[in-house]
Order: sequence, then C-alpha cells, then structure tokens
Amino acid sequence: MRIKWPNDLISPHGAKLAGILLERAGDAVVVGFGVNLAHHPENLGRPIADLRTLFGVSADPASFCVMLSDVFASWLLRWRQEGLPPIRRAWLRAAHPLNTLLSTPEGEGHYDGLDESGALRLRLPSGDVRLIHAGDVFLL
Repeated sequence: MRIKWPNDLISPHGAKLAGILLERAGDAVVVGFGVNLAHHPENLGRPIADLRTLFGVSADPASFCVMLSDVFASWLLRWRQEGLPPIRRAWLRAAHPLNTLLSTPEGEGHYDGLDESGALRLRLPSGDVRLIHAGDVFLL
C-alpha cells in the first residue's frame, strides 16, 4: 500500500482503497474516513478497490472503526506532543516513489516530496518547483 498526497490509500495495483477528507468548522477540524471494506464503486474513471476483493479479508465494520479510531488517536496524540516532523517522516516512507508523474491543478509534474509544512512539492517540466497545499492530485 502507498499513500497518494494528500489523502488516499492506493493498492499495489494502483487502485484507491481509502481516503480521508478534512473540513474546517470554526476552530475545529472534522475528519471523515472512507474505506472500501467489502465493496467499491464502479465506473469512476479511475481504478477503485476494496479489502475483500484485494486480499480476501472480510473486515467487520464495527471492529474496523474501533481499530481505525485507536490508530488515529495515537497519531493525533503524537502530532500534539511532537509536532509535524514525525508524521511527515512516516508519510514520506509510505508515499508513492519520488519522481512519480502527477496531474494537479498546477499542471503535470513529478512528485518531489513534501516541504516542512506537508505541502506537496511538484517539480514542473521547466524544473521549477511548485508547492501544492490543496486540490485534486492524480497519479499518471
């Protein structure tokens, strides 16, 4: 599994398995998770997968939610105690490889890591690097 910036979990075959959505609400951030446990949508114009089809695993939704919330809580605590650097390092270890070709709102370019704030570094064909803070990003 690999992470695709900013919020998708991608299978070894390039299919989206899960995603995270963050919304700001006043001083709070609302976090939503979508994980394809047993089924996945069809005909979205990109590969989509589910755990059961990929790995033959049947995950109980309630048990999965407990596990996911425990793991999320541990990473949130780590972020609050240590800041972004350890989260960024873990993300980089799990991300798609450097130089992966991407399509972004800024155009096409190559994945060049994350800056210290977590923004995507997109290396354009000109060699310039753009920082992407939000928006849809697709692997090419």
